[in-house]
Parts: sequence; structure tokens; C-alpha cells
Amino acid sequence: MARKQLVTGGAGFIGANYVRQALRKTQDAFVVLDNLTYAGDLRRLEPHLSNSDRLIFVKGDICDKNLLNSLFVEHEIDTVIHFAAEAHVDRSISGPEVFVQTNVNGTVALLSAAKEHWESRKDKRFIHVSTDEVYGTLELNDPPFTESNPYKPNSPYASSKASADLFVRAWVETYKFPAIITNCSNNYGPWQFPEKLLPLMIQNALTGKNLPVYGDGKQIRDWIHVEDHCSAILCVLEKGKLGETYLIGGRQERYNIDIVNLISRYVGDYLDEDLSELITYIKDRPGHDRRYAVDCSKIERELGWKPQHTFEDDLPKYINWIIDNQEWTVSVQDKKYEDYYNQHYQV
Repeated sequence: MARKQLVTGGAGFIGANYVRQALRKTQDAFVVLDNLTYAGDLRRLEPHLSNSDRLIFVKGDICDKNLLNSLFVEHEIDTVIHFAAEAHVDRSISGPEVFVQTNVNGTVALLSAAKEHWESRKDKRFIHVSTDEVYGTLELNDPPFTESNPYKPNSPYASSKASADLFVRAWVETYKFPAIITNCSNNYGPWQFPEKLLPLMIQNALTGKNLPVYGDGKQIRDWIHVEDHCSAILCVLEKGKLGETYLIGGRQERYNIDIVNLISRYVGDYLDEDLSELITYIKDRPGHDRRYAVDCSKIERELGWKPQHTFEDDLPKYINWIIDNQEWTVSVQDKKYEDYYNQHYQV
């Protein structure tokens, strides 16, 4: 039976990729709720917005309780995929309040609305999309995070997501609410806002700007292609056990500096230039976590999901996507973005 999904943050990078994939793979109907802040863009959902009768867009804030109530009633929502979040560590350091408002208060408002309108919990599902950053940092030789790791968030962003996760858990335990939490590693892929590491470095390399590297560049992240992340969420939606948490990762740990060097080389080959001198080391950001790594054995073992993309194969494809989509990439870098960039990446 086709579901009626409310996708919060569905005009964002991961949310929009999820909607595009879910439209292909399911017969569900979708209501996308997005406040269209700097990171939201409806172009990510074209041509589906104009051509699909299964997709409706609503501009609004997840903290707006009246709006949430009207959506649950009007569209008979039986499934929530909750992406909406402020999601950049650098911005959370300079302005944590908005992260509390959106990530914590917004999640509670959404949980409350769903609880009120789902008197019968049968066939209802609330998927809360979170991050591996809630677990804190790992040493070089530590085993990867598992679902049993304690929460030790180190940034305002990670703390806000950890708080949201705990409210979801409280709804499950207190109200027997039909929720599942997913915690994912670093995403990359088409339509990512250029403040993130990969698109930032690719666009800077293409335009001859410095490639700013925090500290010594030896921070380690586990990388997953956004299409793999979205396929994992669909798998959790179909097969996941209510009340559980599933870690989602690509099993592809890389040093940040190694990624910057790769991008420098690939883009340099495309431009027929040596871009290595563009790499510039800058002051590290406060509380910068050293390493994230994700053990996704649980979702692989219990639900049969596995990542299909490999970083080295997909990085050149992603660089080509940015080259082919310069109009979009440049258009989202407005004056506010320039001010943000200058604030965080000064040499």
C-alpha cells in the first residue's frame, strides 16, 4: 500500500536526493516541508515538482505547530522522514541558538504533532535522520562507532542532534511511539551546498582560489555517497525495527588532506594546471573532532543493505557534476555566503 510521506527538509541536499530516489522506487505520495533557508533550494526537486502528481511542496517551519497539525490532517500523513536540520559545525560554533531552535525544538514539535494525529500506531513510521557526530571523536586506533557507543557530542551542532535523538528515544520509551533513528557518516554527491568540504574544495580549485585546510589536515572522516545514504533510509523504512537505531556508513575513511590532494590533482588534470600550491593550512576550528568512523554491520546484517558506491570511482564523477552545473553552484554563493566564507577560512 502506498504511503503518504511527510519529508521535512526535503529541499535540502540529502532530503531532495531522498525524494528523487523514493519517487523512482516507490508509489508513495510526498509532502515536502522546507523553510528554504540558505541551504534549501527547490531546483533540487525539478522536474518532479512540475511533473509529478505525487509530490507537493509546502514552505514552512517545523516549529510551526499549527502548520504541522494542518499537514497531518489534510494529507493524512502516515510516515515522517525527518531531515530538517541546521547541519554545519562551523555555523553552529558562531551561532548555536538557531541549532537549538530547529534541531531540538523543531524535532519536539514534529514528534508532538505526529503523536497527536497517530492515535492508532499501526502502519505508522517516523524516521529520524541524524549524524555520527553525536558519538564524539575517535582515536586513530579505536574501533568504529557502533549503536552501543555513548553519546559524547563536542560541537553545538552535534549536541543539538544528540538532544533531538534523545527526544525521539523518549517518545519511543514513554509513548510507544513508532520511531527509528539513523546516524550517518559524511555525505557527498550532487546538489551539496558548497560550504561542505568536497564541493568547497572542488569549486575553489576550479576558480583558482586557495584550498583552506584546517589545522594539519589529518582529521579522518568516513564518507558515503548520498545515493547510498538514501537507499539505506528506504531500507530502514521498509524493514527497520521500530525503536531501533541504525548506523549508516560507507566504510571509506579518508584523511581530509588526502581528499584535498586528490581534488587538487583531478581538477588540475582537467585544467591542465598544477594546483598543489593552492593548498593553504589555516587555524583549526575550536573543538575539531579528530576522527569519525562508522561500523554499519547492524544494518547490513539485519536489513540486508550495503553501500554500492566507492569514493575513488565517484569523486571524478562528482567533480564533473560540479563542472557541468556551474550555474547552480555559483548562484547559491551570494553575499551572505561570501561573508560566511571570509569569516571561517581566513588564512
